[in-house]
Amino acid sequence: MTTALAPTEAGPSDARGRVAELHAIREQALRGPSDKATEAQHAKGKLTARERIELLLDAGSFNEVEQLRRHRATGFGLEAKKPYTDGVITGWGTVEGRTVFVYAHDFR
Repeated sequence: MTTALAPTEAGPSDARGRVAELHAIREQALRGPSDKATEAQHAKGKLTARERIELLLDAGSFNEVEQLRRHRATGFGLEAKKPYTDGVITGWGTVEGRTVFVYAHDFR
């Protein structure tokens, strides 16, 4: 007799699948809404929000907050567009060793 595991009692293989799914979602959030949108931003001579933050902060010091946040707005077609970070990259890092808090609008 086999028993199904409750959602809170996920087995090891299920947990690995969920971790893999989380990594894929985070990668999508880092990549942005689409490669086409990134190319359009670069074609205008502009950097993405993450690229701007990377230039400002000391290398490897950025700690992002609410990376997987999505809005819950409806109307005007917003329910179909729910990018991760909701178009604003926020967090903290260092500039010449001093802690700073940053945010940047992602216009893609």
